[in-house]
Amino acid sequence: MMVRWHSSLFLCLIVCGVHSTIRDKKLKWPTVGISVLVRNKAHTLPYFLSCLWNLDYPKNRMYIWIYSDLNEDDSNDIIEEWTKNYASEYNNVFATTNNTRDETQMEKLSDWSLEHFQHVIQLREKALELGRNMWADYLFMIDADVFLLEPSTLKILVNKNEAIVAPMLFSDGLYSNFWCGMTDSYYYKRTDDYKPILERKNIGCHEVPMVHTAVLISMRDTTSDLLTYVPQKIDNYDGPEDDIIAFAMNAKYHGIPLKICNDHVYGYVPVPADFKSDPEQMINIKLEALSHHTPIPLSDDLEKYINYPMPWKYGCDEIFMINLERRAERRKLMEMSFKEIGMEATLFNAVDGRKLDMNDLSEYSITLMPNYEDPYHKRPMKAGEVGCFLSHYFIWKKIVENKYAITLVLEDDIHFVPHFRYKFHQLMEEIKELDWDLVYIGRKILQNDEEVYATAHTTKPLYSYWTLGYLLSEAGARKLLAMEPLNKMLPVDEFLPIMFDQHPNETWKAHFPLRNLKAYSAAPLLVHPTHYTGQEGYISDTEDSQILQPEEIEDNEIRNEL
Repeated sequence: MMVRWHSSLFLCLIVCGVHSTIRDKKLKWPTVGISVLVRNKAHTLPYFLSCLWNLDYPKNRMYIWIYSDLNEDDSNDIIEEWTKNYASEYNNVFATTNNTRDETQMEKLSDWSLEHFQHVIQLREKALELGRNMWADYLFMIDADVFLLEPSTLKILVNKNEAIVAPMLFSDGLYSNFWCGMTDSYYYKRTDDYKPILERKNIGCHEVPMVHTAVLISMRDTTSDLLTYVPQKIDNYDGPEDDIIAFAMNAKYHGIPLKICNDHVYGYVPVPADFKSDPEQMINIKLEALSHHTPIPLSDDLEKYINYPMPWKYGCDEIFMINLERRAERRKLMEMSFKEIGMEATLFNAVDGRKLDMNDLSEYSITLMPNYEDPYHKRPMKAGEVGCFLSHYFIWKKIVENKYAITLVLEDDIHFVPHFRYKFHQLMEEIKELDWDLVYIGRKILQNDEEVYATAHTTKPLYSYWTLGYLLSEAGARKLLAMEPLNKMLPVDEFLPIMFDQHPNETWKAHFPLRNLKAYSAAPLLVHPTHYTGQEGYISDTEDSQILQPEEIEDNEIRNEL
């Protein structure tokens, strides 16, 4: 094992092993070279390197080559720390770092300048030549802000037997590492084929005009000798001085197909941003991964390089997160999300509908609303809906008892939107202009086109479902409690629209004569469900509970009286 530190930083892995489609177990995986360019990636490197370590590929068959320069952060320190701790597990590690801070050079090679692109092109070409010189069977060109959560990514891609193939990566929006169209001037063009691939409605490996960010090249294919990132090496090339465009067009000219594969959830990549906003994009992508219950791994020895925001109450007197005790995984994921956005939330143990029985309903003096029937399922209330209502109800009581002026109530199956911190602060500033009792930050909008804006980012909500997240004032809590909702209970997301007088059911509304809750909603919304009905991983603790028959409750009350 040998570690060499040079004057700049560039990462290249050469991985060796047996091709899994070959049945002879004595054979080794093909060699794979992985190259990574690093600049100002201290906020991503701990996660990137943790994911790299987790790849299910024989580490004693891997070679790592690292190149990094002109950093204004701790990128080099992170690479050196990781190399010190993990290099001995690999066949070889070479690292080139440049710690000089030449301001003129840094300005010349700033993001998106012509000199920057030329510099990157030279490094990409160097990685390609290295792979050839090392006799690598494959070369994996991967950026330092790619997070591969599928440990078998390399094995899966190698087994594709493609000349050039990329694992499709998710972001917090529509951005990914492939194009389905290219303009006449060689830039990105959105086509109808893009979203079905991105959303995995059309699963497989698809030929596309561009793959980038994480690309596996078969160096065993004879056509790989024709590949280049250098525009000047491409005959009749009239495109821009751009590494990924030159590479894609050169492959096209030589008839080498580019494939994007979405047959697995391989991992994530942040939306590109400048140096200052890049860390915020990293938070966005971590929240996106958490919403899918797949947190990005982080080695214990690298966590010290992560700067989490200081936790605070976001301008609220209290923040409650409602969670069932038996939903420990949800609780852990929410706590991880709070850590990422610096939110100081208080756990509120939800009332578990599964554990409620008739005696509990009598104890709480609960009477179900007469003739209530779920609008969609045409059934009475379920025990889970009673538990959900009671959880919110007891929080309303706490608000009044403690005289909390502003409280944020969150459920435990939510996903914070990108740039949540900025958007929530913006919302809090805008509602200072409003006389409000309740402000939704997450709900199911049923009549979006008809809602009227109150401020730039709030509307007056019409009939809505869900109680994913909302701000509630002390006055609002008093209004909700004053209607004694336990005496004529219906689901909480039906009760709230009744209280701001936007419910379509006149019979139900008649049970609550004073419907004067002043309600608003964030627009666009700031939290969404982590899963929707029918999606893999969807769980509903309200729907997955027993139906309560009103007559059984009445009979039980009579027995208790006797």
